[in-house]
Amino acid sequence: YETARNTIKGAWIMDLGLQGKKAFVMSSSRGLGEGIARALADEGVHVLITGRNETQLNKIVHDIRNLGGNADSVIADLETPSAVKTIELAVKEQIGHADIFVANTGGPPPGNISAVDINSLSKQLEMMLVRVIELSAVIVPEMKAQGWGRILAVGSSGVIQPIPNLGISNVVRSALVGWTKSLSNDLAGNGITVNMLLPGRIHTTRIDELDQALAEKTGQELESVRKASRATIPVGRYGKVEEFADTAAFICSDRAGYITGSLIRCDGGLIKSV
Repeated sequence: YETARNTIKGAWIMDLGLQGKKAFVMSSSRGLGEGIARALADEGVHVLITGRNETQLNKIVHDIRNLGGNADSVIADLETPSAVKTIELAVKEQIGHADIFVANTGGPPPGNISAVDINSLSKQLEMMLVRVIELSAVIVPEMKAQGWGRILAVGSSGVIQPIPNLGISNVVRSALVGWTKSLSNDLAGNGITVNMLLPGRIHTTRIDELDQALAEKTGQELESVRKASRATIPVGRYGKVEEFADTAAFICSDRAGYITGSLIRCDGGLIKSV
């Protein structure tokens, strides 16, 4: 145990044991996915990022490489079934295999579930649930062969405490909870952990978009919406992407090998239940 730690100027530093690992991070051209990819790269992981914005993907890869990290990218649109094959080929060609699979997807449009458009719901289920399951089927066999793997789904506080005006998200991400828990039981004996990390109000462009939508819906000033939102968070502020991403890196680490089948909160105390 002690040999896995290093000292720098008398301080104990935890080694996450991720140096040389390889990760595929879904929807990582911005927001939480981008943050997680950068955090993993900082720990010595070769990351493969994906999204639809080629310019943004190239910028992230350039930034990571400039800092001494290792990153590649693949353009893929999760709305299309062909995305799975595109990603499968990119994983094999660019990183060989994935030791870590971060199942992150963009959020669906806001709205009440009572007025949901069935076509929109079906589309989001396909993109946010079916694609994740399809990709895991491609990635997991190599994890099993190696006897080590980390699968981390990025969820939402809405799976515990449904969020008003985010009906589709509450429904689809709750289905993802059932998948992660079931998969964790299936894979635990193979050295593979499966968990879900729940953000609260982490300050991303997605949160800015939701705040703006609520302001327009209610006729309030944007800053009034933000102030009211911050008031519901015990720590009194929105979280930083880096805080969320660092939590994700630990869950994906060698140190977290006994954590599986769990919903882990990074929410500043936002969720009211125990």
